[in-house]
Amino acid sequence: MVTRRRLLAAGAAGGAAVLVPAGWTASGRAFAAAAAPLDAGDIPKYVTPLRIPPAMPAVTTDPERDTYEIAVRQFRQQILPPSWPRTTVWGYGSTAHPGSFGYPAPSIVARVGRPVRVTWINQLVDSRGDALPHLLPVDPTLHWANPAGGRADRDRHGDWDGDPRGYRGPVPQVVHLHGAHSTQESDGHSEAWYLPVARDLPPDYAVAGSAYREFRSRFAERSGLRWAPGSATFEYANDQRPCTLWYHDHTLGLTRENVYAGPAGFYLLGGGDDLPGGVLPGPAPARDDPPDARYHDIPLLIQDRSFTADGELRYPSGYAAHPDGPPMWVSGYSASTMVVNGRTWPTLTVRRRRYRFRLLNGSNSRFLLLSVVANATARPARPVLPVWQIGSDGGFLPEPAPHERVALGPAQRVDAIVDFTDVPAGTELYLVNEGPDGMYTGGRPGVDFPPADPRTTGQVLRFVVADATGPDPSVPPEQLRLPAYEPLGPAQRVRRLSLNERRSAGSGSTTMLLGVLDDSGRGVPLHWSDPVTEQPTLGATEVWEMRNFTRHVHPIHLHQVQFELLGRGHSGQVRPGPGNRGRLDTVLAYPWEVTRIKAHFDLPGRYAWHCHLLEHEDNEMMRPLNVLPHGGAATGDGGALGGPEEPPTASTDAG
Repeated sequence: MVTRRRLLAAGAAGGAAVLVPAGWTASGRAFAAAAAPLDAGDIPKYVTPLRIPPAMPAVTTDPERDTYEIAVRQFRQQILPPSWPRTTVWGYGSTAHPGSFGYPAPSIVARVGRPVRVTWINQLVDSRGDALPHLLPVDPTLHWANPAGGRADRDRHGDWDGDPRGYRGPVPQVVHLHGAHSTQESDGHSEAWYLPVARDLPPDYAVAGSAYREFRSRFAERSGLRWAPGSATFEYANDQRPCTLWYHDHTLGLTRENVYAGPAGFYLLGGGDDLPGGVLPGPAPARDDPPDARYHDIPLLIQDRSFTADGELRYPSGYAAHPDGPPMWVSGYSASTMVVNGRTWPTLTVRRRRYRFRLLNGSNSRFLLLSVVANATARPARPVLPVWQIGSDGGFLPEPAPHERVALGPAQRVDAIVDFTDVPAGTELYLVNEGPDGMYTGGRPGVDFPPADPRTTGQVLRFVVADATGPDPSVPPEQLRLPAYEPLGPAQRVRRLSLNERRSAGSGSTTMLLGVLDDSGRGVPLHWSDPVTEQPTLGATEVWEMRNFTRHVHPIHLHQVQFELLGRGHSGQVRPGPGNRGRLDTVLAYPWEVTRIKAHFDLPGRYAWHCHLLEHEDNEMMRPLNVLPHGGAATGDGGALGGPEEPPTASTDAG
């Protein structure tokens, strides 16, 4: 049981790697938004080995489940090359293993059918037990958690208190396991956040979100366990296909900056209808591995980050016209460096054999277009090895799909195999990015948009090929036979939805909003707090037709479900390419197109669907998704299916 005293003690201890001196500012020396930026072109590349996240240590394992106690803490880590300054970040780790904290966090390794219970603890406090402020400038005027509003005004728009750094109080947190088939009380609802247990919490602050008490009660009814202050305990049934999930913060109106500060990790779900051992490249990290373990199944968390000259994270403050005004929300951000598994431009030594890579785009707003090349800076990039995709967000594809380039929107995953068998030892190859250095509108690099700067954000990772040390038992990807894929059944209704943009007459800023369609087919934008329109009944299978009226591509994420992409295009009838014919939890909705998905809702309760451009999500591009119990009336736009569920055979590989 996690007690208040234990939380305070753990926050004040935690070892030298995570000890935060009392009285530190957010950046350790100066507020990062005001410090001089670091020129990304000055940072040496490929001087640091790739860090492979280890497996998260469990607190207990018994016949019923694996149990973890995982906290988020503040610490300093070497993200820039050695001899450069360390960076203050946040990250998750096991409270029983102080050396486990890192950015990214250790991977939770789980098995299909075996439950995992995690107590998630907010330990963003210093060595005295006082609450730490945010590392980054926080706009307090958004519709956000707003702890300073107290119980009456939490989870609403806040007020600015005159501090040019914005909100400087204790930081709310709540963890969402992205892609998981979770019950509502374990989903990480944006209004179920909680503050750390700290000595100096202002008495008039709300210590938890407006949904926290409800989900705490539901979890207690289900498990007999009551959440302790400053924490939430979630249970994951793992009753879904083996796949690559990830966990990250999901606090209302603060996800963009909480995630940018570092807390994220992989959740590797194996077993079930997984392939027999040895068929795919392996092993992946596992608990109790020896320090010298070698891995051929490697998760890669790819993100963009900017830094100050003293090595701290830099995020735009978007200051208002008045120099002493509050930090303002920005609609998107492409940072200046590429970071893989918590290190800028690392190097991975690979043997002449096959490797499995779990690719995850963990960026706030950046879209990636990845390929393996011999020349890191030549554009257009000239791929020299295919990337064989074997899985997407929700598990294996029906069959392997070779790509010269892999498209990844924020939050999307690709399970891939790259075969280095025939590459001569000593060869250097590069994983490069031709996605844009700004908002993505679709199209081809070099034709419809300029690709990322080939000197900086156009490079990701270097591979150095070495001789094999033994036989490779894995099956060549072109010969793989993946587990059978069972499509979803027929849909009972279609739901017509919209992606919209609205320009503010006063500030001139543009806000992106989800919504429905009116009778004439025009978008009706809706805010997070507007009445719920997406309320399928328990057990229903629905087709969602999402019409994008904006100029940008939006990665749309639905909680609870892994869905199928039926079609896209101006009519929604263009068949998806091979890489999108598996299960997804995040789909790219292209400008002026209709994106058609099919989902089955088999867990009741309160969830959400939203854009996973985190800046958009944090400023109203999120809507409730409530699954009603049997007998409830499904609400929102809908009716009989308006077209064939299976679209014609025209194909596209767009993400």
